[in-house]
Amino acid sequence: MGPSLAALEAQCQSQASKLTLPLLLKRNAEEYAGAPALTAGDKTLTWAQLREQTAALARGLGALGLRRGERMLIMMSSRPEHWIIDFAAVHLGAIPCTAYQTLSTEQVGYVARHSGATVAVLEGAEEVARWRPVLETLPALKRLIVLDASAIPAGDTRFVSFAEVEAGGRGLHQGEPAVFEDAWRTIRPEDPIAMMYTSGTTGDPKGVVLSHRNAFYEAVAVDIAVPIPMQSPSIAYLPLAHIAERELGFYRALYKALHMHICTDPAGVVPLMAKVSPPAFFGVPRVWEKLAAGLRARLGTLEPSQREPILAAHAVAVEVFRLEGAGRTVPPELMQKAAEVEARVLKPLRRTLGLDALQWASSGSAPIPVDILEYLGGFGLKVLEVWGMSETTGCATISTPADFRLGAVGRPIPGVQLRLASDDEIFVRGPVVFLGYLAADGQIVSAVDADGWLATGDIGTLDADGFLTITDRKKELLITSSGKNIAPSRIEGMLRAHPLVAQAITIGDRRPYVTALISLDPDAAPLWAKAHGLASRSFAELTRDPAIRAELESLVASTNARLSRAEQIKRFEVVPEAWSPATGQLTPTLKLKRRVILEQYAGRIDALYADA
Repeated sequence: MGPSLAALEAQCQSQASKLTLPLLLKRNAEEYAGAPALTAGDKTLTWAQLREQTAALARGLGALGLRRGERMLIMMSSRPEHWIIDFAAVHLGAIPCTAYQTLSTEQVGYVARHSGATVAVLEGAEEVARWRPVLETLPALKRLIVLDASAIPAGDTRFVSFAEVEAGGRGLHQGEPAVFEDAWRTIRPEDPIAMMYTSGTTGDPKGVVLSHRNAFYEAVAVDIAVPIPMQSPSIAYLPLAHIAERELGFYRALYKALHMHICTDPAGVVPLMAKVSPPAFFGVPRVWEKLAAGLRARLGTLEPSQREPILAAHAVAVEVFRLEGAGRTVPPELMQKAAEVEARVLKPLRRTLGLDALQWASSGSAPIPVDILEYLGGFGLKVLEVWGMSETTGCATISTPADFRLGAVGRPIPGVQLRLASDDEIFVRGPVVFLGYLAADGQIVSAVDADGWLATGDIGTLDADGFLTITDRKKELLITSSGKNIAPSRIEGMLRAHPLVAQAITIGDRRPYVTALISLDPDAAPLWAKAHGLASRSFAELTRDPAIRAELESLVASTNARLSRAEQIKRFEVVPEAWSPATGQLTPTLKLKRRVILEQYAGRIDALYADA
């Protein structure tokens, strides 16, 4: 029998109460000085080099006037400079905040004004172009640092190049190294480490302020649940404005001295996995859905003699996965059969994909269809769900290969407590709950009640074994005109399980029945069309193609067979566009912007109810 939950919590508290970002960076620079910390393309920084550059940038930021408690906004892709400037601000006691690069000028203005940022760090010309129109509305903003010096507007002294700040800071640090060392030693675990802006699916984004203790308690707790070796390889591919990447790519990486491989193109994630073989990988549902679609397509190209042994092995692995996912015992004869096909078929297949070293594959940020989990599980890929949010510093619940339930998002990490309100809203309490939201006056305002409970806005259930299942977002529940409560994300997940479907939204609030809008996958749709003998045509033509319409009608019928009468989709329409953050229907984390979609397609939606 392992340690009790109380003992695990005490272990997490004991470690996290001593840790800060500067302390861990110093440890890594001393104990793993020559070991790789960050790799981007063919360039690698060691831990010693990372700290040295952090020190130079910290002195440079200080010379620009960045002070303790002030906010610094970063609008930059995932690249080594992003790590360095963020870490540099933290060493000064300032609060870094990464803004999504997809923000419009209007959104930039809101975030910059709300944060009261005194310094902004921009990547290049595109970011500068979005910031310039709102600069006169930002009285708190003193300086803008631009990585690409050629993008700096001529004659505007508010702008300065990244290289100039770094060079000036390096000279200061070489002359007085004690200034940097003295500054970071004043940082305490309870101090802010970063601010994250929520994705704003239902309103204006909120500034979520996290502490060092939040960040490193999460890192310690996750490592206890799913340990990985020190200095393991890992992949950073999500925006650093996303809590998952910030926690895993920054804070867990520091805690475990990981070698982070930065992937700037999401399409390159799977090839990079094959190259570096990480032991752990977090993917938003779309990543796993794409992987499943790719595997299906790959199998479709094989000769029957090659495909049939894989499908037979897959069927055995799915059976085992379902039993394990239901908490049931796997019969010995089935376990033996599974071990045989694992060794003979599945592990060699995963090796060709670079996934054979993967010990913990996780999914979060949005619901993932169980069909996708089972399909991947049939290849020996146990993709397990976690649940949390920016306000809980990432995952508050976790599933592990030895402890999971299909359809559930795991059990609380050590030290985290859950309870359900009368309407089944999930409340959470524990060391990962954030410091509070940033108010307009710059104060950090706690969001917990008198007993320390945070209302999450998610609706869920808890089973007798403590496994949490998420039903939907409280604000997203549909209530039909007949008073039926409908959870849209479950229905949408069933539709997205089909390779043709990139996104789907269900409609029905104050309506007589449920309808749906479907956005095709711009990559998968042409492949599907080719495989089914359709002549080459444009994406817009595919959205109107009768064969694709028939396939989606079949999908809706099979989905309806798994739903109650009130939940069933009565009508649907395929929209002519592919939805994305750039076109405005999705957040940067690929969540539906429901309000935007309902407004944009109001006419089409009304037509679905024309005869109601």
